[in-house]
Amino acid sequence: MERQKSSSYIFPITIIGVLFFIFGFITWANSQLIPYLKTACELTDTESYLVGTAFFAAYFFMSIPSSYILKGAGFKKGMSIGLFIMSVGALLFIPAAEMRSYPLFLGGLFVIGTGLALLQTASNPYVTMLGPIESAAQRISIMGVCNKLAGFCAVYILGFLFLDNIDQIEASLPALTEMEKAQTLQELADKVIQPYIVIASAFALLGILLLFVRLPEPADGTDISSVDISSADALSAEVSSGSSAVASNVLGHSNLVLGALAIFFYVGAEVISYDAFTTFGEALGFAKQTASKFASYTAIAMLAGYFLSIVLIPKVIRQRPALVLCAVLSIIFLLLALNTTGYTAVAFFALLGLSQSAMWPIIWPLALNGLGRHTKIGSAILVMMIVGGAVILPLMGVFAEWMDSRKLGFLVMIPCWIFLIYYAVSGYKSRYADNEAV
Repeated sequence: MERQKSSSYIFPITIIGVLFFIFGFITWANSQLIPYLKTACELTDTESYLVGTAFFAAYFFMSIPSSYILKGAGFKKGMSIGLFIMSVGALLFIPAAEMRSYPLFLGGLFVIGTGLALLQTASNPYVTMLGPIESAAQRISIMGVCNKLAGFCAVYILGFLFLDNIDQIEASLPALTEMEKAQTLQELADKVIQPYIVIASAFALLGILLLFVRLPEPADGTDISSVDISSADALSAEVSSGSSAVASNVLGHSNLVLGALAIFFYVGAEVISYDAFTTFGEALGFAKQTASKFASYTAIAMLAGYFLSIVLIPKVIRQRPALVLCAVLSIIFLLLALNTTGYTAVAFFALLGLSQSAMWPIIWPLALNGLGRHTKIGSAILVMMIVGGAVILPLMGVFAEWMDSRKLGFLVMIPCWIFLIYYAVSGYKSRYADNEAV
C-alpha cells in the first residue's frame, strides 16, 4: 500500500518540478537584468536593485488574493492562471524595451511576480502535503534542485544574450554624441525583446497544457503533518464567523507568524547572494561581463546543498539543527568573502548558496506544521513574506552608499541569519504543532 502511494506521487511531483524550473529561471533572470538595465537605462546601483523590489513586492500584495483564487479554482487551475499572468508580464518587456522605459520594465516584473505568487502559493504546500512532514524538507529540496538548475541556465543564457560586450559598450559611451549614445543604448535595450517573446509564449503554452494534465487535488482540510489536529480543526470551525476570526486563528499559530518573518529575512539574504553577486564581483575589481557569471556559482553551490539536504535530512540531521548550522555557516562564509580578495572571495561568496540552500525547505514545514484547514492561507502568508527580497536588496544598496563601500553593504545579511537561528531554536514552537516531529 505504501509503495503504491509513493508511486502515485511521482507524476504530480514531476509536474511541480517543471513549474519550479520555470519560476527558478525567471527569478534568476533578475541577476542578469540588474546589471543589464543599469547600463541600458543609465541607473545607479540602488536604482537597479528596484528590479528585485518590483519583482518581489508582487508576492506581498498578491499572495493573500492568490489563496482565494486557489480556494475557488483549485491548485491546478490556479497554477495555469499564474502562468498566463506571467506571460502577460513578459510581453510588457517589449514596449518597455522599445521605449527604454525603466518604470515599464518594473511594471512587467511586478506582473510576472504576481503570477509567480500564485504559482508559489499553490506549489509549495502541494509538495509539502504529498507525504509525511518528516520528509517534507527532502521533497522541497528536490524542487530546489529543479529551481537552481533553472537559475544556472538563466545566468548563462540570458547573460550571453543581454550582457555580451557590455564592458566595451559602457567604455564607449563617454566618447559618443547624445544621438549616438541614445542609439547604442536603444540597441542594447532591444536585446530583451526576442528572448521575452519566447518566454511569454512558453508560459502561455504551459498554462494551456496544465489545464489538460490530471493532478490530484488535495482536500481543503488536508493537514501537512501526521499528528492529531483536533485543536486546529476546532479553530477552523470558526471560519464561518468571518474573515477576522480566520485571521485571528491563523495568527494564533506562533510557528507560522515567526516562520513568516523567517521567510522574509531568508529571502532577503538569499536574493542578495545571487542578484547582487555582479556588484560584489565588480567591487573586487572584475569586469561586469565576467562578474555577471558569478551568480551561476551560487546556483551550483545551491544544487550541491540541495543534494546534501536530500541525503542528510532527516536521516542524519533533523530540520531545526540543520537550520542553525546553515545560518552559522552563512555568517562565516560572508565574513570570509568580505575579508579576502579575487577568486578566493568569489568562492566564499558563492558558498552562501550551499549554506542557504536548505533554509527554504526547512522553514516551510516548520511554519505550516499543525495548521490544518488554515494551510492554504498560511501558505499565502509565507509566500507574501517573499517581499523580503523587495526590501532587503535595495536596503543593502542604501547601506552601501551610506558606508561608501559596495562590499560593506553586504553586512545587512548577517541580522537576517541571526533571526533564523532564533527561529530554529525556539521560534518554531506552537501549541498546535507536533514540535518533536521536526
